[in-house]
Amino acid sequence: MDSFIAWLKQLQFDGVWQTALLVCASLLCITFHEACHGLVAYWLGDRTAKNAGRLTLNPIKHVDIGGLLMMALFRFGWAKPVPVDMRNFRHPKQGMALTALAGPVSNVLLAYVAVVLESVSWCFVVTAQSRVAEVLDWFFYYVAIISAGLAVFNLFPIPPLDGSKVVFSLLPDELYLKLMRYERFGMLLLMVLLLTGVLDTPLVFLRNGLLDGLQAVGSWPAGLFLKFYR
Repeated sequence: MDSFIAWLKQLQFDGVWQTALLVCASLLCITFHEACHGLVAYWLGDRTAKNAGRLTLNPIKHVDIGGLLMMALFRFGWAKPVPVDMRNFRHPKQGMALTALAGPVSNVLLAYVAVVLESVSWCFVVTAQSRVAEVLDWFFYYVAIISAGLAVFNLFPIPPLDGSKVVFSLLPDELYLKLMRYERFGMLLLMVLLLTGVLDTPLVFLRNGLLDGLQAVGSWPAGLFLKFYR
């Protein structure tokens, strides 16, 4: 028991709860991303994701451990892909492009909401010295930065990222189907680019640019709320 108490005392609990918040934020971002893929596919006539139980915000249904670790460590990662059968779409290529685009768009919207809520919670941290507000502020900060990073990351036109499906939809049918058959090999290229740091600079630049834009737009509703609250 003494050794256990000594171990507890050496833990830095600020780091522990911030790590917990980081993991929770990561789970929210990837879960929302994947659920929106499935939802748009369902709206367009494909029930594959619904039949697989993927139209849910339950993170257990979506999480990929490797992708979650990458997101927690580097702010860029992935989840288990939502199953989609493009043959069920009235216009297969366009339906696939819209389904793919739903993920990054949903993350931009989630990042925007998080930016607004982070601005509001920060004011409560400053004015009320609230511990709860501080925890929420950190959570919304993590959601904003991870969700923005996930949106930018997935828009790169590298298979199997969402951006590749949008770009490929502009190609002739024969070339489109050929490229889709080799999509699985794109993951190897993607891992090499990530591990060698080739994508770090453009990803961070684009993510920060997106966050700056969202903060500029989000300052108005946050300021309006605080004005009426006071």
